[in-house]
Amino acid sequence: LITLIWLFPFFGIVLESFRVETTAQVSYLWPKEFGFDNYIRLFKETDFFRWFINTGIMGVATALLQTIFVLSMSYVLSRLRFKGRKGLMNFLLILGMFPGFLTMLLIYKVFSDFGLTESMAPIGLIIVYCASSGMGYYVSKGFFDTIPRALDEAATIDGATRNQIFWKIILPMSKPIVVYTVLTSFIGPWTDFILCKLIMGDNVDNYTVAIGLQRMLQPEFMTSYYKQFLAGSVLVALPITILFLKMQKYYVEGVTAGGVKG
Repeated sequence: LITLIWLFPFFGIVLESFRVETTAQVSYLWPKEFGFDNYIRLFKETDFFRWFINTGIMGVATALLQTIFVLSMSYVLSRLRFKGRKGLMNFLLILGMFPGFLTMLLIYKVFSDFGLTESMAPIGLIIVYCASSGMGYYVSKGFFDTIPRALDEAATIDGATRNQIFWKIILPMSKPIVVYTVLTSFIGPWTDFILCKLIMGDNVDNYTVAIGLQRMLQPEFMTSYYKQFLAGSVLVALPITILFLKMQKYYVEGVTAGGVKG
């Protein structure tokens, strides 16, 4: 029952996106006439394709870098013992409790001084998304703790370095946590709006799908682009939905294995 309640708004958005009889909002749910006109107009009359590509590039770059940073940090905290390790873990845990938007104005000031706003905003955003990603080591570290240390010791006896052990032995055995990290890293840039809007300003060429779709809801565009907004909302949800459906097995394994130990 709860699932049906959660899915009902999305079901309504999908139906509305295929409604072609009028451009205005209506009081009924089931369209009187179906068609792909809204999707065609979305690509013809707006820059949605460019926004989609911009967001995809940022999402893929962030997912790749964040995955490397998070898994490297997690492996170090799981396997190595060094002075200050416990204090570092506690410090990162406490620091992660503060909302990220508290630093947005400072981030904007620093990036503005370095020229990483407006036209260079995508690079600046990727830096922001990846800079503190190592703080999210909790689940990945818990997963690495479940891998026997005997494998590391055997590889060390054979002459392998820590770097070789990580890339050639541990990672191939860690597909669930790699998939989990990639998915969670990709979702951030794909759905972010506040930070993107702040750093990008009015540079339409670099807009992401979140900013572009929000712009369609402004009073001067609402009447003309309402149904294009609905069509864009459906298309934005597709990549994440497909990724989760394809990788659901590994995602669940990564969460459950990483949440037990640590």
